[in-house]
Amino acid sequence: MAEKNDNLAQRAPIVAVVGHVDHGKTALLDYIRKTNKVSKEAGGITQSIGAYEAEHNGKKITFIDTPGHEAFTQMRTHGATAADIAILVVAADESVKQQTKEALEIVRAGETPFIIAITKSDKENANIEKVKSDLMSSEVFLEGAGGDISWQAVSSKTGDGIEDLLELILLMGEVLDLKYDPTKDAEGFVLESQKDNKRGVVAHLILKDGTLRQGEDIKTPSVEGKIKILETFTGEQVKELTPSSPASVVGFEDIPEAGEEFVTGERQLDKKELLEVAPSAVSGENDVKAILKADTQGSLDALREVLKGEIEIIESSAGAINDNDVKLAKSTGSVVIGFEVKASKSTIALAEAQSVPIFTSKVIYELLDAIKEYKAKEKTAFEGGELEVLATFNSTPNKQTVGGKVLRGFMRLKAVIEVEREGESLGKGRVRNLQSNKADVDQVGPDQECGLVVETPIEMQIGDRLKILS
Repeated sequence: MAEKNDNLAQRAPIVAVVGHVDHGKTALLDYIRKTNKVSKEAGGITQSIGAYEAEHNGKKITFIDTPGHEAFTQMRTHGATAADIAILVVAADESVKQQTKEALEIVRAGETPFIIAITKSDKENANIEKVKSDLMSSEVFLEGAGGDISWQAVSSKTGDGIEDLLELILLMGEVLDLKYDPTKDAEGFVLESQKDNKRGVVAHLILKDGTLRQGEDIKTPSVEGKIKILETFTGEQVKELTPSSPASVVGFEDIPEAGEEFVTGERQLDKKELLEVAPSAVSGENDVKAILKADTQGSLDALREVLKGEIEIIESSAGAINDNDVKLAKSTGSVVIGFEVKASKSTIALAEAQSVPIFTSKVIYELLDAIKEYKAKEKTAFEGGELEVLATFNSTPNKQTVGGKVLRGFMRLKAVIEVEREGESLGKGRVRNLQSNKADVDQVGPDQECGLVVETPIEMQIGDRLKILS
């Protein structure tokens, strides 16, 4: 029989809010934060993971805000791991989306108890019955509809249902009987971290057990340090904190990764093996070269994930865009992409003088759209034309019929082309016939597939490149 621990005390539930990007997570959290008497800090919730305390009927609730875009899957998983309860938001006017299903899978994989919040219930086209039906199709059976999953319709515009949602959270917290031991060394999770020019590395933590004290040694699997400054989520400096408090710590020797476990005291964590992966090993030939900048390390990880398959990363770091970033971009033929960061007027002027494109946004998927648009323009603006051979058909000693996809520029009828295989020139030819959708055409643009009859003695193979010479 396990020995009873008389030191245990009750702690507040830690709640992660997850779901589709446009389904009202931020509006819900903003409403809760602005209408409770514990959370006093200014500013809206952003796409970097943050945490704060709210109070309802004299009891505290700690909220973790997790980003909504599907590319934030990893960070969203971190949120669910650190949380005791998840709130899955589903908009009453749009119902279940792919990202809703993805968030549901993550919550289930982490075996995290969850509540459904049906948001935007005030909208004219709200259809709560459809949401219930669609959730049932995803094997989410709500109370009152044959299941035991708690749910609440809410409006962040009118506030309707939000008090009831907070009651559900507190009730679930009581059922879970969440406890901590104040005599233990602290342990919890890193939510976010960044490097501050004046203070050094600042890590934002969620405390799940023990007591966190200023002056103590602190470690994660990847970094160590000593707590020089300990702050509450509102920025107030304190000597110690107990769960389920969000905290900011200054004192790590380097930037810890979002989602890592942290501990204080004597307990050891398995060291993480950090492997350097060359960007070229995972990039495509036509990817845009890029210098990545973001406000925090966690945001930088998410930015990498979102742009995977579109860019070749030359360098990435947390912090504002500076002159050195522009100079590196110029020397490597790269663009600069910044998430939640800005460049000074002098840096912008330098970039314009050096013809270095800078893309910045506070919305991560806007950066993805901007890079896709930039790539499309670059392909169209390319003076020549380049095609990859995807299929080969009948051939004669002097002619060959192939199918291919235009990678950039335009493939044109009667153009003189060079045939390349693995970067080596095999010789020349001329396009004698060009077809798109089985119709004869004069040219075919970027990302389009076509059929060609090429006058050439070369026997072409799948994967060969045809490049226009004139």
